[in-house]
Formats: sequence, structure tokens, C-alpha cells
Amino acid sequence: MAEHGTPSERIAAELRRRIATGELAPGTRVPSTRRITQEWGVAMATATKVLNRLRDEGLVRAVPGVGTVVAGTPTAGAKAGGTTAAGAHVRVPDREPQRASGAQESATTPVSPGAPGGRRTRTGGERELTRERIVAAALQVADAEGLAALSMRRVATDLGVATMSLYRHVPGKDELLRLMMNVAFGEQPLPERLSPHWREALEEVARLQWRIYRRHPWLASTMSFTRPVLAPDAALHTERSMAALSGVGLSWEEIAQASVALAAFVCGLATHFEREAQAEQNSGLSADEWMDRLDAEDHGRLMADPERFPMFDAMNRGPELDLSLEALYEFGMARMLDGIETMIERRRA
Repeated sequence: MAEHGTPSERIAAELRRRIATGELAPGTRVPSTRRITQEWGVAMATATKVLNRLRDEGLVRAVPGVGTVVAGTPTAGAKAGGTTAAGAHVRVPDREPQRASGAQESATTPVSPGAPGGRRTRTGGERELTRERIVAAALQVADAEGLAALSMRRVATDLGVATMSLYRHVPGKDELLRLMMNVAFGEQPLPERLSPHWREALEEVARLQWRIYRRHPWLASTMSFTRPVLAPDAALHTERSMAALSGVGLSWEEIAQASVALAAFVCGLATHFEREAQAEQNSGLSADEWMDRLDAEDHGRLMADPERFPMFDAMNRGPELDLSLEALYEFGMARMLDGIETMIERRRA
């Protein structure tokens, strides 16, 4: 088959071919964005464009909790969704059946040119649409594919509604992100009572933040400590940290600075969760596999010069080191708490 068109067009054509030939049967999952990036070696944005194209053509649909699946049985005949890689036409399969009369129309879907009027309306779930459903769908996209894949249109597509219907519940993407942040922090609430000792209490808060960022890799990149977003469940973490430091002899400024600095350290390190996930998707290599390849290719040549890099040279000759995100988190958190403890001891003295 001759290579033509953009990468997204070529990949979409191949997936149309698989649907047309039955290789991808109705109801079966199609390759996810992550799988597309691995199989074709393209960026996440390209993979997202492929699935969006197939959704617009009606060939696939999103099923909450399952993923993107083939929407129906492809039928040979007039072209409504595109041309396969082999040149055969694929008719867009019908989507969900019409609801009872009076249901609100959410979108229009192209059908075979022979259909009356050339188009049919597709009723969706606008009547059942809520802010909570929108936020839940947005969280699912961001958790699985990163913030680059998140848009109001994408969320509407996954929910099976018109994009404009989302704006009746959420003013825009900025507000959607704020709501997502608040839900992410609220789904793993702080304990009713923290440890009575300030150090153990701060450690409890920091470890919970680390778990939240690890569960939602996109979250840390949305946080700001100079222009904080009004997310009450996130602000509660700082509130509890400051409460843990009250009464130990620090000024209000020191209490606030210590609490925010510890949260900023956890957040800053956690930004690498999303970066690592993106890097693994783009390269197809885990962090360990990437380091192994680096050692085999460039590391020995660039970093083992004993005259220019004597410390690296000595380190490479010693035992294996643990520089994982988890190890860096444990080390950094302990040293920050050590510093706060030293400050408290000086105030008491």
C-alpha cells in the first residue's frame, strides 16, 4: 500500500480497513491512544486526532469504563465515513437508536446519502447531563491520556452529547480543570484527626498529596503556588499543615512558608509522573529500559570521562543507586522536615 496523506489519515485508514474486513468486530475495543502511539510511533496528539476522526465518522464510540469500541456493523456501499486504505468505501454504522419522542436532540450524524434529507439526528443524554458527569468524564480522559487529550469537544464526544450542551453546566475548560482538581483532592480525603506531633502530621499530609498526584499524573502540572486556584479540597491540605505547625513557636509567616514549601516540593517532584508517562508512550520504553539503552549507547561515551566527570566516574564504579521518583520523594521530604525541625528547635532555644 502506498504511503499517502498525514500520519493521522494513514492510521485512520488502516483502522477503517480493520473495521470493514471484520478484523475489528462491532463492540470490540479499538486501539487506545496509547496503543496507537506505540504501534505507529506517533505523538499522543496524532493518536487523539485519529480516534476523534473515527468518532466523527460514526465508526467508533466511547463506552464509559470500557474505552473506544467499534460502533456497529460496517456495510459496503455509499461512502459516509471515509475510504479504506484499500480504496473500499465504508458506510457509517448507525449509532444509538432514537429515544422516545420529546427527547432533546444533541447532535447530527451523517448517514448514507440515500437517507431522507441526507442526515439524521442523534439524541443523547443532555437531559441526564450534570456537572458531576462532565467532571467524571474529563477525569477519565486526563487520567488515561493526559491533559493534551482533554478538550470540551472530547468530553462531549465521550458523553454522547453536543459540545455546546456542556457550557450550560461548565463555563469553559479553565473551570472544568478547577472542578477536576477539587474532585481529585476530595476523593482521597484527609483523616479526621492527624497525628498530634507536628512532624508526623505534616508527613501524613505530604504522603496523601503524593498518592493523589500519582493517581492523577496530570494534576501536579495544573497546580500553582503563585496564583492558586480556588479548589477548597486542595486548600484544606494547606489548612491542616498550618494547623499542625501552630503552637510550636513559629511566626505566622514561618508557618505559612513551611506549609507551602513542603506542598510545592511534593507537587514539583510529582510533575514528573505525567512527563514519564508521556515519555514512555512516545518512546515505548520504561524509565529502566531507557536508562539501559542510554548506558549502552551514550552514557559511557558522554559521562564516564574521569577527567571531566570524576564524580560520575566514581559513582558508576560503585553500587547501583536508587534515583527513582519514590526514592527522591522520601529523601527530599525527610530533609525538608529536618529543616523545619531545626528551625523549631532554634525558636524554642
